[in-house]
Amino acid sequence: MKPLLNWKFYLFVSCCFLMLNVSCQSTDDTKKNLAYVDYVYPQLDSENSRWFFFSSACRPFGMVNLSPDTEIDGAWGSGYRYKVDTIKGFSHIHAWQLSGISVMPIDLKKIDEKSLYKDYYSSFDHAKEKVSPGYHKLYLDRYDIDVELTSTKRVGFHRYHYNSDNGAILINLSGQLGPSKIVEGSLTQIEPRVLEGELTNAPTRRRPKSTKVFFRIVFDRDIREISTLKGGGKFLVKLNESKGQVKMKVALSYTSLKNAKFNLDQELPHWDFDQIVEESRSEWNQLLGRIKVKGGSHEQVQRFYTDLWHALQGRRTISDANGYYPDNTTDTFKIKQLPLSKNGKPLFDHYNSDSFWGAQWTINTLWQLVYPEIAEAFVKSLLQYYKDGGMVPRGPSGGNYTYVMTGASSTPFIIGAYQKGIRGFDFEMAYEALKKNHMPGGIMDKAGYEHKTKLGGGLNYYIGQGYVPYPIPEGKFGYHQNGPSLTLEYAYQDWCLAQFAKALGKQEDYDYFMTRSKNYKNVFDPTTGWVRPKNQMGEWLEPYDPYKHGAGFSEANGAQNTWFVPHDLEGLAQLMGGNDKAIAKLNHQFEEAKKLGFTIGTSIDQEHHPEYSRIPINYGNQPSIQTAFIFQHLGRPDLTQYWVSQVVKTVYEELSTDRGYNGDEDQGLMGSLAVLMKIGLFQMTGTELNPVYQITGSSFNRIEIELNKDYYEGKRIVIEVENNGEENCYIKSANFNNNGMKSYTLDHEQLVGGGTLKLEMSSKPK
Repeated sequence: MKPLLNWKFYLFVSCCFLMLNVSCQSTDDTKKNLAYVDYVYPQLDSENSRWFFFSSACRPFGMVNLSPDTEIDGAWGSGYRYKVDTIKGFSHIHAWQLSGISVMPIDLKKIDEKSLYKDYYSSFDHAKEKVSPGYHKLYLDRYDIDVELTSTKRVGFHRYHYNSDNGAILINLSGQLGPSKIVEGSLTQIEPRVLEGELTNAPTRRRPKSTKVFFRIVFDRDIREISTLKGGGKFLVKLNESKGQVKMKVALSYTSLKNAKFNLDQELPHWDFDQIVEESRSEWNQLLGRIKVKGGSHEQVQRFYTDLWHALQGRRTISDANGYYPDNTTDTFKIKQLPLSKNGKPLFDHYNSDSFWGAQWTINTLWQLVYPEIAEAFVKSLLQYYKDGGMVPRGPSGGNYTYVMTGASSTPFIIGAYQKGIRGFDFEMAYEALKKNHMPGGIMDKAGYEHKTKLGGGLNYYIGQGYVPYPIPEGKFGYHQNGPSLTLEYAYQDWCLAQFAKALGKQEDYDYFMTRSKNYKNVFDPTTGWVRPKNQMGEWLEPYDPYKHGAGFSEANGAQNTWFVPHDLEGLAQLMGGNDKAIAKLNHQFEEAKKLGFTIGTSIDQEHHPEYSRIPINYGNQPSIQTAFIFQHLGRPDLTQYWVSQVVKTVYEELSTDRGYNGDEDQGLMGSLAVLMKIGLFQMTGTELNPVYQITGSSFNRIEIELNKDYYEGKRIVIEVENNGEENCYIKSANFNNNGMKSYTLDHEQLVGGGTLKLEMSSKPK
């Protein structure tokens, strides 16, 4: 009997194992068949959300960015905050320094209409919520209403399910909404089912002029009554026969009511909600599918496409479907129209955008390689601002110049596009525009948010003395008046402009800007080995602590910012005593930063751990995100490969609502960086003739990048990785199109010619 029992036991175990294996295989196959859009986890890091960080019912770069708001007070800590369980409205604009038109479906049976102006919020439960790119669904507990949201580029589309005939919609056109105070809201009924209106985003510290938003609202049933709530600015719209399904369209325009109607007629002439959800899903899927990854865990794939989704988020369209746009770059507001094609369509869109500060290591590389048509459209938009107002902006809002951050951060973006063959713009005019920015009277003269003066940038000192002093003697004008940081930025951007001058045959300008690009040496203190603040008299700041955050450095400390010399890393190393000493110094910084997770962390982290602000390398913000790639330029590609792998698995892995970027995800900059580190391609400068990509290994076994045939000859880039694994972070051998590679680099022409890059990985450095 004993052997029989054993035999039965083993048979039972074997059958269980087989069933489990089949079950797992089935699950894996299901995951393999998911669309790219299905991998996106929109709630990533949403506990730390800021106004433009989260937007669910949105098209890529859409004018409409429709999503629920759980916090509405200020640009930071607002929008959709995952841990806040109360919906305060569904607003249509989540953009850099802009917001507008918040709506809330309600059931008048469940609320006192007299107190509605101050008490209309509702709790909700994430268990009843569904979110994906282009779609958001949730349930309002207080009102027993199901809410579904989607959109076209310029039209928000709502579908509500009321369980009583007392359904209504509260439309909020006043008060603080994210970064803006909404004023002058008006609403008028013009047809039985149609409303139109406008509102104004009052000026902010960052956006100096007001910005109007016009809208048109259409219901799928008649409006019974409209009333203005106590205090004004809030309107109650009562509907006929509200029980059951109710649909509402909200079309936007920054120019006129007429163009809001045009946008609606062009983009959403029907009432098929599910069709729009599917079209939005398809549009996102097409863009996300430009990069196909295989070989990682399901969670790694989810995180990758979430990062890629963020790389295409945040920056918003402000032009209408017919090309009209708001021009607020001069003293007189104007409505203008973009250039049109032969068939009357706009040749590109005009954009609202946060600064391109730090974009040289993020969206510049990703967009210009994978989405060149997007990069070109943004170049054209930036140059349109120059045509209108005489200056290429760092980050425009609502047609305004905002002077956000510092330097001429658009310079590397525009020049990088040109050097990569993206040339559907007037590049002689572009050179003229960028050169103007680099000279007195240009944008380098202005510090952050310095709207009315031109002293805070310290450009006259940079040109005359070779560095920007700290403090700037004239006093406080704007923000980010940090002499060493400004000097380093200007030097790199001057080097970029010199490359453009050389490409266009402007030798005298090339020599001039190359000379200026060496100015970084004037803020390097050889006695301490750090970049250090220096006053107008040439005296070093005393006492000096290179780990003190913000003491002369923009959103960084001296230890982080010292390495901001992407254009002359060998020159920087020589100031430090040679490559070996520079490598040892930087490697020590990484070892110390690893103990703190490579980021400054969230506000809670900093509150409980003050040492986080003293971190030597910070991958939660832009100023030092290039540092892992410096080792390769100094002769140690193995250290670049190692530290890239460490940063990826520490900072840019896992799916969580409370973590994700552990810092400042500025409209796709951190998402883009994460994507580049995971596919193993990076550019240190990106603006030299035929720019160079560093190859660093990959998080996946196979990566396929689909190239845009309108820009590049190759069909695709394939990266195949053999012997990949968490510990196998070092490249043992590499070949491209069966040609062995002595250095782990490829130039742009090689890469976009298409082909296969094969990497063999190892647990030991070569």
